[in-house]
Amino acid sequence: MNKNNMQQTPKRVTSRRDFFKTTAKVATVTALTGITTPYLHASKKNNSDNASVKRSDAALIGPNDNIKVTGIESFVLKNSWVFVKVSTDAGIVGWGEMLKDDAKACAAGALEVGDYLVGKDPLRVVHHWQAIHRGAFYRGGPIKTAILSGIDQALWDITGKAYGVPVYKLLGGATRDRIRVYGKLNPETGVNAIKVGPNSGMRQPTKYIEGKKYVDEVVERFKALRDKVGPEVDIGVDFHGAVQPPTAMLLIKALEPYNPWFYEEVVQALNVDVMAELARKTHIPIATGERIFTKWGFREILEKRAATILQPDVCYAGGITELKIIAGMAEAYYSPLAPHNPQGPCSLAASLQIAAAIPNFLIQENGDKEYSDLLAKPLPPVKEGHRNLLTDPGLGITIDEDKLMAQVGEPMPYKPRFDSDDGSVIDW
Repeated sequence: MNKNNMQQTPKRVTSRRDFFKTTAKVATVTALTGITTPYLHASKKNNSDNASVKRSDAALIGPNDNIKVTGIESFVLKNSWVFVKVSTDAGIVGWGEMLKDDAKACAAGALEVGDYLVGKDPLRVVHHWQAIHRGAFYRGGPIKTAILSGIDQALWDITGKAYGVPVYKLLGGATRDRIRVYGKLNPETGVNAIKVGPNSGMRQPTKYIEGKKYVDEVVERFKALRDKVGPEVDIGVDFHGAVQPPTAMLLIKALEPYNPWFYEEVVQALNVDVMAELARKTHIPIATGERIFTKWGFREILEKRAATILQPDVCYAGGITELKIIAGMAEAYYSPLAPHNPQGPCSLAASLQIAAAIPNFLIQENGDKEYSDLLAKPLPPVKEGHRNLLTDPGLGITIDEDKLMAQVGEPMPYKPRFDSDDGSVIDW
């Protein structure tokens, strides 16, 4: 992103208090006129003289140079992705992403962090992680941890840019030369790992105990896929925490003969003992983690051997700082990480920095996405099912703010789902 783009970025809200006032006014106008909010972009700025000090985004700083945070901005996209931008008096900016559920709450919460962070040295990343997390009386949870995750990514992005190196070099250097990815099978990219859901072709497995006909249909569809792609393709099966334990048990045993690579979120992680019980009844590895937060959440998973593969999300679980710690914990249990990623370019880039820096990495979800609609510079191409390490400073990507602003708007709603037979609520 160039300086001109930075200077032309519209600033719609200048403080958290004004953010809520503006939101309330727009909501009132919307209710009266039916006009929808054109976009949601909020910021928290430092009005001190430091804000006028500018340097090149590519500039390095010396070990004795001072640098301060001057502002925090949040952006909610129409697809519900939430971005956070942290600015400094050195002209270096950092980007991160947060939880896509409760998008507006995350965007507003990021501004609240500005009350603490503006005016401070952004390079004390771990110190700020501790202060933001432990400074609250009520800690953790999806929204607070997501806010912390996005800020953490942005601070690592700034730190890498400040010293002119990608984040993985600040975490001990590369542990591999390239990173395996999964997404869509493609002979041109060489991607040979995918993930599918256990469905019959007509509906998801929503009943507490599905009958034999349904289970047989699921197995037949998976068998057909296995026959089509052959044994050289790794196929994970994502239960998405939407299958009740009795049905999950039926499906994991019935699918075993066709060698799934792993079973993901066979049940919700709210009752780890149930997940551990299912894990003991199959030789197929169990994967989980996309709805688990911080090292404390993963501790129980590891100790009870409820999963072999951990899938923390860098936008939910505590950012780069926390994923590095979770990876260290997992290594003691011989468990690899396969970071969760259903989001945007910051999510992928931060995950790739982790993948480059830990020894126990398995594969990156959606690592074959390119995000050309948000990036100013293309990612290294995927070849032979792998993507090369990101070598640009910071997260290794450049957000095109004009492209991003064109996508800012009212976020896509997440609505409850209901059983088509009796109208009861089902998981998704």
